[in-house]
Amino acid sequence: MTAPQLRLKSRRSNILQGIDEALAHRIFLGIPRSIYAELWHIAFWQQISLDWVRGIETPNPGTAAAGFPSPEETAAEPWPALCERFFQSLKQIEAIASDPSRFERLVQCPSPAGHPTRTMTVREQLESLFGHNAYHFGRIVLMRQMAGSWPPPSGGFTW
Repeated sequence: MTAPQLRLKSRRSNILQGIDEALAHRIFLGIPRSIYAELWHIAFWQQISLDWVRGIETPNPGTAAAGFPSPEETAAEPWPALCERFFQSLKQIEAIASDPSRFERLVQCPSPAGHPTRTMTVREQLESLFGHNAYHFGRIVLMRQMAGSWPPPSGGFTW
């Protein structure tokens, strides 16, 4: 792994570092979802993006709520297991992103029922996923700030 790759991995890991089960499931006033639900949602869409890039026609969830965990799904997967699932799928996304020869290949992205299937390039799918992840990681940082749990143990920006 090169130095820039190590720094990227370190930053990504820092956001989740030091979050225990209680903080992961804490609900904050005015925020509809927990840190756990935000990461579950990120991992959910990473897997769908992986499927689409690999040509697996995984359906688009019919509603936004379907992209977040049910109480049963939350109970079935402890926080450390969710983190591991997220990092495993991220490694697969990184492998795809490290091969520019694939970037212009077209990907079928199923839409919700009643809408036509969209076509994107691998590059567009990755860009969409990275923007999506950044948004939800920003929400996780905000919740950590609200809990007095930011920066993480290894440090980070406080603003």
